[in-house]
Amino acid sequence: MNENKTNINWFPGHMQKAKREIREKLDLIDIIYEVIDARMPISSRIIDLDDLIKDKKRIIIVTKYDLCDKARTDEILLEYKNKYQVLVFDLKNASNNDIKSLINLTNDILKDININRKNKGLKPRLYRALVVGAPNVGKSTLINRISKRNALKTGNRAGVTKAISWVRVGETIELMDTPGILYPKIESREVGLNLASLTSINEDILDKEEIASYIIKTLYEKYPNILKERYKLEIENFDLETIFNEIAKNSNSFKKEGKIDYLKVYNIIINDLKEGRIKNITFD
Repeated sequence: MNENKTNINWFPGHMQKAKREIREKLDLIDIIYEVIDARMPISSRIIDLDDLIKDKKRIIIVTKYDLCDKARTDEILLEYKNKYQVLVFDLKNASNNDIKSLINLTNDILKDININRKNKGLKPRLYRALVVGAPNVGKSTLINRISKRNALKTGNRAGVTKAISWVRVGETIELMDTPGILYPKIESREVGLNLASLTSINEDILDKEEIASYIIKTLYEKYPNILKERYKLEIENFDLETIFNEIAKNSNSFKKEGKIDYLKVYNIIINDLKEGRIKNITFD
């Protein structure tokens, strides 16, 4: 494989339909909630979102912050804050204050809409927000938290939301949820593997050995202590086969004839990251 570039084509029909419907309904939208994963705050952004949403006001909502390397992620978010409003959410423990912050910020950004309506003798209307982001960054979980009900299906895999829907939030806002959107072709190897490692691309369509190898290499380069502690490794020099063999031994991943079950090893590594058992990491 070319180490600098890989083409990952994964753009299901519902994503194409979602982009078309967003364009059709864009005139109804007042503000964009762009949801990104704190563990890949660059890779999880949609590269053509600006073209899709034009000049709409935007709040970037950072999810899974409890799982990221906060020092590295904060460094990236500092750049975003120069251009956008940015809010950080721990969706598993989202507090009422987090939700109030989002609602209050939205009301403040959009207050001129109803001031103008009042000046024209019109009644105030609901502010309309579009929630958009790559698959599995936490959009539906966010909506369920801020609407205080399980309005939408959630799942720790790409592609759970399949259609656009509206959800009422409090007295002033309604949300338009969309399926997760990716670009038709991901040309950066690093971005593609970040997305695959953190389940924004369905890992079933990619090579699990490649994904597991990328996760191990990235952890070794950026977070060697986390890698060694998680898998009880006592290695001085990086050797991928040795690491896989050690993980197999420590997890008893063997077939009946005593050979290493490498597929089981790959799944252990991928699922450890997916389920949040590997924390304090940022892949960007």
